[in-house]
Amino acid sequence: MRRPTLAVVAATALVVSGLGTATATAKGPDDRVGVSGTDLRTDEIGRSKNVRHLANLAPSGVLAEGLGTDLAFQDDKAFVGNYDGFSVIDVRNPRKPRTIVQVSCPGSQNDVSVSGDLLYLSTDSSRSDDSCASSSQSATQKDSWEGIKIFDISDVQNPKYLKSVETACGSHTNTLIPGKGARAGTDYLYVSSYSPREEYPDCQTPHDLVSIVKIDKETPTASKVIATPNLFPDGGNPGGEGPTPIASRSATTGCHDITALPHKNLAAGACMGDGIIMDIEDPEQPRVIERVQDNENYAFWHSATFNADASKVVFTDELGGGGAATCNAEIGPERGANAIYDLSKRGRLTHRSYYKIPRHQTSTENCVAHNGSIIPVAGRDLMVQSWYQGGVSVWDFTDSENPRELGYFERGPLPESEGIGGTWSTYYYNGHLYSSDIARGFDVLQFKDKATKKADRVIMDELNVQSQPRYRVR
Repeated sequence: MRRPTLAVVAATALVVSGLGTATATAKGPDDRVGVSGTDLRTDEIGRSKNVRHLANLAPSGVLAEGLGTDLAFQDDKAFVGNYDGFSVIDVRNPRKPRTIVQVSCPGSQNDVSVSGDLLYLSTDSSRSDDSCASSSQSATQKDSWEGIKIFDISDVQNPKYLKSVETACGSHTNTLIPGKGARAGTDYLYVSSYSPREEYPDCQTPHDLVSIVKIDKETPTASKVIATPNLFPDGGNPGGEGPTPIASRSATTGCHDITALPHKNLAAGACMGDGIIMDIEDPEQPRVIERVQDNENYAFWHSATFNADASKVVFTDELGGGGAATCNAEIGPERGANAIYDLSKRGRLTHRSYYKIPRHQTSTENCVAHNGSIIPVAGRDLMVQSWYQGGVSVWDFTDSENPRELGYFERGPLPESEGIGGTWSTYYYNGHLYSSDIARGFDVLQFKDKATKKADRVIMDELNVQSQPRYRVR
């Protein structure tokens, strides 16, 4: 989602707030089990029987007016992006999450990745400078800044801003690719950005590239862009009339998001009008080895997820940019949905089916496929996923041609005066589901089903969902 930057008051230094915010626990008995979609009243919670709402941290402190975005995890902590900065939440006890610290650093979307003692933050709006006290300014100004910010989180209660790296057209999202072998100790960030214009000095057309930032973790202040490989020498999908009146079919002018599978040396790119597979054996020189389009049903290729053995890829379509009500009978089940592709050992993609939540939403609820992650279960392909105001869906795509929902959690429509909201990202981490809601804060869910009994045995010490780990179910 691309949202306008909220007005901020410039500060003179990095604002760090340690709140220890109390947990607002879930209502429990007041949840409407089995009730969903248009049957839910304003802000009312509905869920399937196998999903429990354990806790919620409402927006607060210096980030109270910002919009919640993406998530990353390390040990017993969740790192939550926000248009106004980021927060670190203690999830040692998932029933009682606690805010450790909030960092004020405005700059949409503040997509976040963590790597050891470092945190990488994406800025995708033109700022007056690269500081955390910057203000919004026009992208037509040559001195505007946007790109990657690097923080030291070795003292998690007192993050320190170390370094910025400017990237062409900013950083809508970032994908962490850890160096291997002789490159161990080096991180690579694939920076996705798009929407160039001739009048933008730092975001010129054509923009068919990804920016690669190289970070030596011992000397992160030396980080820089080392390459901007052209992924679409032919210019990519030219765009055109859309699958619905809501949105035209996007022309490819860069990628929206890239998901890496480092142990397989693969990455999948969702690039506006195109879906691609890349060979990243040499992370400094990625090679596109497969490319697909769906000009009948897809408007905006948004994100990608591999299954555990890299035999499938799920691509999402963010029809309407995340701001439209697309979960209804008029739009149908094949638009604003997931597309499931089988992936051959030679890197070829074959489309098998679509998946969309089977619960219609009201005309005031922005709802479309958004960010999710694999739930690691041996022999099964399960995924948890956010759908903005459509809520959270747990679904099974073990059979590529017959995906089905296993469970859900959602709130009824926001008050119309609040406009756009809903859950931005929902990810599985060490036995629980964690959700970042644009307007309602941080939610902890538990999915209990016979299909996931072994998933709780998978323990990770770090998770960046766009850098998928090798899951080993013990």
